[in-house]
Amino acid sequence: MRPDLGAVEDLAARLVSRVNALPPTLGTCRLLCIDGPSGAGKTTLAAAVRRAARPRRVEVLHMDAVYDGWDGLEAGMRTVAEDVLAPLGRGQSGRYRRYDWNSGRFTDEHLVEARDLLVVEGVGAGNPAYAAATTLLVWVDAPSEVRLARALDRDGQHTHDLLLGWHALEQEMFARTGIRERADVVVDGLTGRAC
Repeated sequence: MRPDLGAVEDLAARLVSRVNALPPTLGTCRLLCIDGPSGAGKTTLAAAVRRAARPRRVEVLHMDAVYDGWDGLEAGMRTVAEDVLAPLGRGQSGRYRRYDWNSGRFTDEHLVEARDLLVVEGVGAGNPAYAAATTLLVWVDAPSEVRLARALDRDGQHTHDLLLGWHALEQEMFARTGIRERADVVVDGLTGRAC
């Protein structure tokens, strides 16, 4: 049920080459957004991009660190747009408070400095609010039954009903924002290859 990791590593190297060939779009930073529904393989790809980008200065911001719980998709998207990316675009540091899923509250604050490459991954990473600052937008998808199984493996069987509610939120947001339609690269989350 997991993609071919060799294919994912190869794709990540090609994405890094493509991003590095483009001028910075977020102040002095290049912004790679990896979006798609829950359980599609975005985090796996983001980790491979981080490895492929070495020795460049790379930071990965996971959207699940900024959601305000299971119904916090829109709030998380606003946080990234307003508190992280807008300041970076002005040459300042961005910041966000990390959400602790176990305690159900926001905890420590994280500072986000300008890097050679900032990767934002997760549902809503391709927010149209900062489309002009996005260097490359990647969409990762897989069949819904595979995505649900992966998410349950990751989050636990006790989250089944919460995940179904989350899937409804993300589908409504994707339909409204057209993120998939704007993607520069579409990835098959089953194989780890670009379509």
